[in-house]
Amino acid sequence: METIRVLQVDAFTDEPLTGNPAGVVPNADGLSDDQMQAIAAEMAVSETAFLRSSETADRRIRYFTPTQEVDLCGHATIGTFAHLHEEGLATGTTTLETNVGTLEIEVADDGTVWMTQDEPTIREIDVGYDRVADALGVDRAALEGASADIPLAVSSTGLPFLIAPITYLSDVGDAAPDMAAIEALTDAVDAAGVYLFTFDALEAESTVHGRMFAPGAGVPEDPVTGTASGAVGAYLDRFGAFDDDLPEELRLEQGHYVDRPGIVRVRLDDVVRVGGRGVTALDGSIVVPEADEDEILEA
Repeated sequence: METIRVLQVDAFTDEPLTGNPAGVVPNADGLSDDQMQAIAAEMAVSETAFLRSSETADRRIRYFTPTQEVDLCGHATIGTFAHLHEEGLATGTTTLETNVGTLEIEVADDGTVWMTQDEPTIREIDVGYDRVADALGVDRAALEGASADIPLAVSSTGLPFLIAPITYLSDVGDAAPDMAAIEALTDAVDAAGVYLFTFDALEAESTVHGRMFAPGAGVPEDPVTGTASGAVGAYLDRFGAFDDDLPEELRLEQGHYVDRPGIVRVRLDDVVRVGGRGVTALDGSIVVPEADEDEILEA
């Protein structure tokens, strides 16, 4: 029976057992879709990254939740390159092939990984504050009041998220999401998840505090979300949240309400870049499930 190396890397943190845990399979060449899906289900973290060779970039990653493949995942990318840096295999600028195209990854000497995201696309939506408030389990007035200047909108820098500002940190913490309603809502607005946030952050140096729910992708609540953070940064810039005083770097808190706190750094220059650290929490091996006979014949 074949076994392969598999890791859990905690992303957007430098302390094990905090931040967002990602599965990382460092050598996934030769694994079938079904095998990768089975391994991701067994890892039982929000996403597992399968590192493969590429004909068009330095490396390729495919991302699987426990239930399906997704096109892009920020924290699993950060975790993968944090692992490569730990192994002495990644420093400087490199290219990464994903299902949304080729991205530029920069690994600093201190291990901070910067991930260039897609050009932002942002669209306002009109689904009604009642529906969004009911799905998130929050007060409609707190949601509607915070949206006076920065409206409900779907923002994407690789994956689309419904961005929902709300007034206070207590509103974020007290949210009681209805996962079935959130899944129906995200289907209706063609989004991968909902990012609920407030400027009323825990730490003075932080820009916002957020929570992200994506039950339709098999992730009821994601601790710390890279792709959503890039989308939020682009959203805040698009709607002039900082007037003409855009910070050089945004700092997004997340994960505190699921006991996995972490920080995402976002830079908005000519492109959107998401950055963070990562630390290996688990390094072991897993049995590779046998490939389906039809997949063997197709190969």
